[in-house]
Amino acid sequence: MLAKRIIPCLDVKDGRVVKGVNFVNLRDAGDPVELAAIYDKEGADELVFLDISASVEGRATMVEVVRQTAGEITIPFTVGGGISSVDDMKRLLRAGADKIGINTAAVRNPQLVSDGARKFGSQCVVVAIDAKFNPEWGEWEVFTHGGRNATGIKTLEWAKRMEELGAGEILLTSMDADGTKDGFDVKLTRAVSELLTIPVIASGGAGRADHFYDVFTEGKADAGLAATIFHYKELTIQGVKDDLKSKGVEIR
Repeated sequence: MLAKRIIPCLDVKDGRVVKGVNFVNLRDAGDPVELAAIYDKEGADELVFLDISASVEGRATMVEVVRQTAGEITIPFTVGGGISSVDDMKRLLRAGADKIGINTAAVRNPQLVSDGARKFGSQCVVVAIDAKFNPEWGEWEVFTHGGRNATGIKTLEWAKRMEELGAGEILLTSMDADGTKDGFDVKLTRAVSELLTIPVIASGGAGRADHFYDVFTEGKADAGLAATIFHYKELTIQGVKDDLKSKGVEIR
């Protein structure tokens, strides 16, 4: 079994880190470059940087902020938001990103996943899936544009297709759990994790250290991603790791 990873997420809007609940009511959480450096020192295994308004505003991710952030950290760094071409991927990888996260662009143009994997390797391509439970289907639906647009696509089918096209990892966010601090959506995470052979990063809902334990053991996730609890110092990365170690979970 691969060692589990703890990953802070920097949701960036207008050059500042923000956080909300269920993708709305955003509040300021600090400077992305400063926060990235702190998390690197605190023992984060990786970082995810999402320019959450780029796809909505139809602009490219802020390359300069990516470059500054990459200069401050030594851990792997995934960047997403507003990426719509292989050239966009190349620009961000050159600026210091280790992996590229795509969500809206993958739905618009699934070929981008296989093109990116072919050019840079599957390990560089992370497909982000924002999923919300659809009671009519009894299953989860994929959303795009920072959780604003329903696609009519079923999450499990979509995740499998992304793996087949060459994605190296899935960043799976539960819109229902996002920002609630009531725990990860273990049912959703497990359904996707058991379907795929590539790693699944669980996102949305972390509020306590034991939520990570639940999503790793019951949810079968390979990594746990969180924002609010780390940004506002409700939990430390080391504290979460110590809790997991004490329960016998192998971590980085």
